[in-house]
Amino acid sequence: MLKRKDGFTGERCIVLPKMIIEMEKQDPLVSSLYITDIGYYPVANFHYRERKDPIEQNVLIYCVEGTGWYQIGQGKRQDVGANQYFILPAGIPHRYASSENHPWTIYWIHFCGNHASYYAEGAATPQSITPAMNSRINDRNHLFEDIYFTLANGYTRENLRYSSSLLHYYLASMRYLGQYRSREIHQKNKEEVAENEIVNASVHFMKENLEKKISLQQMAQYTGYSSSHFSMLFKKETGHSPLNYFNLLKIQYACQLLSSTNMKINQISFKVGIDDSFYFSRLFTKLMGMSPKDYRLHIQEK
Repeated sequence: MLKRKDGFTGERCIVLPKMIIEMEKQDPLVSSLYITDIGYYPVANFHYRERKDPIEQNVLIYCVEGTGWYQIGQGKRQDVGANQYFILPAGIPHRYASSENHPWTIYWIHFCGNHASYYAEGAATPQSITPAMNSRINDRNHLFEDIYFTLANGYTRENLRYSSSLLHYYLASMRYLGQYRSREIHQKNKEEVAENEIVNASVHFMKENLEKKISLQQMAQYTGYSSSHFSMLFKKETGHSPLNYFNLLKIQYACQLLSSTNMKINQISFKVGIDDSFYFSRLFTKLMGMSPKDYRLHIQEK
């Protein structure tokens, strides 16, 4: 088996310089919780990392698609799958890897600080974040992007403090999952959703899974209807088939990324759950009437 630490198509990562990490340690606000490394690896074939010498950072790995495994110290090997995360505690050797048959797509953060252990507590085993009517997964992913692009824009004191503050919220959204989801708890459970609300429920499900490949069967299963009945209801309400509508949402999200970030086209393609950047460009052109590159230029000229 090949083993790669990095170098994946569509990957993004930031490794903070040692001088900046020292600034974080000395800052009275940032020192409570700060980032040393952050990244996103889509479809990470042959991803493998082993650290026999312990590091001082906690390592969060949040798997949004695919599968993998990890081992902490001499403990047993743990399997991890889509919609699960784990945190490797600081000061203990570890190793982890993407599966060979279904490589994972992961968000990852190395973090330290006086409060780091509070967020890492209890997360040495896989923790599940299952999509639901009140899950707010997409909100959490936007938080990650806010952290990433704040750091990508420079290491000013204000940027370091802002990213530290966001990291508290990001980790809290996992550590205190029930509280994070309680904002939407007033919404009805899917079993109680009337037929005329099925479309809203399924659109929410699509938005929570924009970075993945979701089949018609998975959408229908979420609503509790057969594929044919669900498709009929959805098209009656929206004028689109479920899969076409899902593609529209993906391209809408791609437009936001093209206009608000400097991500490369292939990075955006992976970010919206399309592994083939050429197919992504063809789909974008078909729906928007111009290529992703031309769209970005068009937006910049306004």
